[in-house]
Amino acid sequence: MVKAKLIILVALILSGTAASAQSFTWKKHAVDASRTRVTIPMTDNIDKAIGTVDEKGVYTAPSGRRFRGSVAQVARLLIDAQPAMASVKEYVGYTTRKLERKSPQSELTNFIVDCLMDAVAKETGRKVDIGLINFGGIRVDLEEGDILMDDILSMLPFKNNICYVQLKGKDVRALLQQLAAGSMQQLGGVKVVVKDHKLVSAEIGGKPLNDKAVYGLATIDFLLTGGDNISAARNAVDLQLLDTRIVDAILPYFKAFAAQGTPIDYHLDDRITISK
Repeated sequence: MVKAKLIILVALILSGTAASAQSFTWKKHAVDASRTRVTIPMTDNIDKAIGTVDEKGVYTAPSGRRFRGSVAQVARLLIDAQPAMASVKEYVGYTTRKLERKSPQSELTNFIVDCLMDAVAKETGRKVDIGLINFGGIRVDLEEGDILMDDILSMLPFKNNICYVQLKGKDVRALLQQLAAGSMQQLGGVKVVVKDHKLVSAEIGGKPLNDKAVYGLATIDFLLTGGDNISAARNAVDLQLLDTRIVDAILPYFKAFAAQGTPIDYHLDDRITISK
């Protein structure tokens, strides 16, 4: 009897909850800081971007509105955290349009893999013919406007080191065939045509891939022995693991554009053509 009453009570509670939930409606609203006019702070405009909290615990927002209680407490936490975040607020460049990470290629991913090739060539003094980085290693797009160190760290968050791999042409072909059959990754220095998940053709340096030649590959250590099911070091003729993280290898190229006062503006090309 007690069990029956308990079941009835639970049923009434659930039915009441369902009825209550049906009385609500939901709408999506963009978070536009309309109440506070808070913007992203830099190291020299914290008061202007976030606002201030006085000795009485009153928060004055950039909009001029004043808040107490939990809003003021959160504001205080944000303001106090800013000095520790100064290093990630460093300006490292800008773009005049959003640069998206898209597969099999995009302006952003082409830029990253081409910079990787150049960085490995400079650090090793070796000829680099091909670049390879996994799409999943580039985590976010770059929004239009100023680029901060925080954006670069968010885009390349993994602690992967860059490396040089020397491969015979036949092993490069096997690697490209594997990529064609599965998930095509970001490539540089090559022109590949894929149809029905099969490698139709491959050119390196404007010439057909030569199975008997030896090529230099710039990549990251994550892809050497099984990361994302890629084993770029299989049958390697030579292998150099470098001490440089991928983010540290790419960052100077952003800063070089910033030093020249020019935006990050890269290009698409015909390096990867995929059809069904």
